[in-house]
Amino acid sequence: MVRRAAEWKNGSVESHAGTKVWREYNAAQADRPVRPLCLDAMALAGPGQGRQAVDLGCGAGKETLAMLAAGWRVHAVDSLPGTRNRLRAIAPADADGRLSIEVRTFQDLRALPPSDLIFAGYSLPFIHPDRFGRFWAGVLGALGSRGVLAVNLFGDRDSWADIPEWNFHTEAQARQLFAELELHKFEVYDADGQSFRGPKHWHIYDVIARKP
Repeated sequence: MVRRAAEWKNGSVESHAGTKVWREYNAAQADRPVRPLCLDAMALAGPGQGRQAVDLGCGAGKETLAMLAAGWRVHAVDSLPGTRNRLRAIAPADADGRLSIEVRTFQDLRALPPSDLIFAGYSLPFIHPDRFGRFWAGVLGALGSRGVLAVNLFGDRDSWADIPEWNFHTEAQARQLFAELELHKFEVYDADGQSFRGPKHWHIYDVIARKP
């Protein structure tokens, strides 16, 4: 199995180099399918029917478009300059009024809209550890009753785990983050693979949970 992600992630990097990496990464995502974790979360959440969803670290917009197609209102968040124009250019015409876009780093977000579905594909691990707890509390607070949360987290055996600016969790710590939710999926991937920049060891938790 091959995992692909950039070496920098939305919500944390503001340097010119980081922006360049993300532009290259998003361009490379043009032909990939919607992430299965997002599709599984939408299946659990049920029909959109105008309900609110959030795509944290929307990147190339693949999952944002899938949610819109399924009838959701989507609040898409990403720190990369040009995100608003990029998403507006690819969004269907009938998305007017259902798509809101926030170009901001995660640590600068004030609040997320109350939501029935929150998806974060390979974005949360790149929040600074000192800021992660507060941000996570905000995510849980925005999730409505019976709302679905789907995220990827990095484990402590990931080959990037020595980077102090990013957050990593043991399996016990990761499970504890969902202590107040109903776990529907908790899969561990712990193997060598590829990143956008070359070989690495991946240690990832793919999680889908629901608020009681």
